[in-house]
Amino acid sequence: MSIQVGERIPEVTLKRIREGVETVDTTTLFDGRKVVLFAVPGAFTPTCSEKHLPSYVQHFDDFRSRGIEVFCVSVNDPFVMQAWGKTQHVPDGLQMLADGNADLAKALGLEMDASAYGMGVRAKRFALYAEDGVVKHVFVEAPGEYKVSGAEHVLEQLG
Repeated sequence: MSIQVGERIPEVTLKRIREGVETVDTTTLFDGRKVVLFAVPGAFTPTCSEKHLPSYVQHFDDFRSRGIEVFCVSVNDPFVMQAWGKTQHVPDGLQMLADGNADLAKALGLEMDASAYGMGVRAKRFALYAEDGVVKHVFVEAPGEYKVSGAEHVLEQLG
C-alpha cells in the first residue's frame, strides 16, 4: 500500500553529490522542514527531462518564497542525478537525490516494475508535500500520465 496523508516519511538513506558523494537519511531531509519531493521514473528520459523536472526548475522560486524545499528523486545513481541536474540547469537548493536501490520508492509503496523497458524497479511518477516529516498531500500519476505531479499542479493544490 502506498503512503497516505498523515503518515511519516519512512526512514531510509539516499545519496547526493555536493563536495563528494554523501549519504543522507530521510529524517535529516524532512524533519523540521516543509518539503515537496517529486519522483521521476528515470533521469534523462523524455517526459522527465522535457516536462517534470523543468516544471520544478521554472517554479523553484515560487516554492522557496513559501518556505518549501524541493527535492527530486529517481532510482538512479548519484552521478547520473548530478549530471542530469547540470543539463537541466537545476538551481542551487533543488536537491537531486539518488534512490539507487529503490529503497525509498519501495518504502513509500510507490515503486513500479519497468523491467519490460530494461529499467528494472523504478519509482512511479509522483509528488508529495510533507511538513516536519508528515505527509500532507500525495499526487501519484496513473501509468504513462503526467497531470498531477508537476510543479504547477502541486502549487495550485497548496494554495
